[in-house]
Formats: sequence, C-alpha cells, structure tokens
Amino acid sequence: VQLQASGGGLVQAGGSLRLSCVASGTIFSINDMGWYRQAPGKQRVLVARITSGGMTNYADSVKGRFTISRDNAKNTVYLQMNSLKPEDTAVYYCNADIITISRSSGRKMYAYWGQGTLVTVSS
Repeated sequence: VQLQASGGGLVQAGGSLRLSCVASGTIFSINDMGWYRQAPGKQRVLVARITSGGMTNYADSVKGRFTISRDNAKNTVYLQMNSLKPEDTAVYYCNADIITISRSSGRKMYAYWGQGTLVTVSS
C-alpha cells in the first residue's frame, strides 16, 4: 500500500492550489483521510481530515479557505486551497487509515503517509 501526493507548487499570495493523494495497493477499505503540513523548523500539524462518511474537521488557521474532499471509488483525497498566504508555505503530507486483509496477517488497520508535496506561497 502506498499514498502518492501531487499538486504542490509555487503560487502568489491570494492564489489557489489543489492537492491530490491517491492510495494504491491491496486495500480492503479506508477510514479517515487527511492532510498535514510541516513548515521549516516546525512540527507536522493537522490541516484537515475527512471520515469515510464525509465528515470534516479543519485547523482554525485554514477554516473558510481550504476544503477537503474525497472520492471513495478512486481512493483519493483532495485539498482545495484558496486565498493562500505566505504562512501556508510548507510540505504537505497526506495520511490515510487503511484496512488490509491477508491470510497471514488477517484484518489490520495502519496509518499510511504520502511522500509530501511542497507548497510555496510568495508574498
């Protein structure tokens, strides 16, 4: 199982970007999915999460500007980022709680991480 994130880049303040993250591999189901970010010299923090049923929660700093969504049929989570600010500059990581089933290990849930995609917002 792996997560592949994409969509980062350089944008001016006030601009928009859309991040995508696709989960692939032998997946039985996916529970919560989310986006985290890590700015230089800082810890990784939650940006937004979404349950399999579509319930969402956001960091206060992005409420009203960012929207998380998912396509369960495609095992994909998105993050639409509008009104970007220089303080949004960070590496963005996707995360998913994925359930796998195998003969040897049975049913297991594990939190997987994508490789990170850099978002740079210039002032």
